[in-house]
Amino acid sequence: MALRGLSAVAVTASIRPPGPRFRVDSGTSRIPSSGCRISVRCKAVGESRQGSLEETVVYEGIYGPWTIDDSDVREVILYRSGLVTAAASFVVAGSAAFFPDTLKQNVDLLYVLGSGGLGLSLLLIHIYVSEIKRALQALWGLGVVGSATTYFCLAQPANKNLIQYVVDNPSAVWLVGPLFAALTGLVFKEGLCYAKLEAGLLTFVIPILLLGHLKNLQTGLMDDGVKLTLLASWMTLFVIFAGRKFTQPIKDDIGDKSVFMFNSLPGDERKALLEKLEQQKIQN
Repeated sequence: MALRGLSAVAVTASIRPPGPRFRVDSGTSRIPSSGCRISVRCKAVGESRQGSLEETVVYEGIYGPWTIDDSDVREVILYRSGLVTAAASFVVAGSAAFFPDTLKQNVDLLYVLGSGGLGLSLLLIHIYVSEIKRALQALWGLGVVGSATTYFCLAQPANKNLIQYVVDNPSAVWLVGPLFAALTGLVFKEGLCYAKLEAGLLTFVIPILLLGHLKNLQTGLMDDGVKLTLLASWMTLFVIFAGRKFTQPIKDDIGDKSVFMFNSLPGDERKALLEKLEQQKIQN
């Protein structure tokens, strides 16, 4: 009842290390608490932005506070959409192994779409060690080049689609394999960072199937039944993995944004920031 006549409340919350407090602006009280700081601004009836509620969460990173802006949200959505595109394309194309009379004319297009989706995700993935990110992108690039070479120089002259040619010629895994090595690296990162079971299993299923297919040329240890079982497992886990990405908070795929902000600074500014943080640590 005491808030009757107010049209809007804007809230800003920030997560702080031990000992944070609540601060109430436009008021007369300060309320100690533990967990986060909230500032509340009340507007009288008739002010612009009537009936609006704004909320910005400020996270405390290693190198300072950071927030999630619209561009971060777009990047995360595009990253996850790339994974969904890759998973959907792979599953539909992979189903041709179980239904060989279908999708014969479209599997190459699905392969291109899936590769593009994976490439988009690798472009937007947040990994603190930039060298690892570039290595995954390089593997993707090698895989794309190898796949194109296999398609135009080997599969087309044999009057086969790319996937069928790789199935019939296990040695072609050497050419297309880097693309799936990049995918393996991505799911390994996801499994390691978020303890996702399906991502962890994919880390083993993908190389086992591809290397088993490659070595089968010499050893014959992996029959078609085992391959189909591994392929079905790969398809199922990939769908679960991609779908569950949309159940995670946006901030999970951003990570500690302050690290990326720090890495983007020139060398002298990095040094100055580190000195400032060290002084603050000593003072505290």
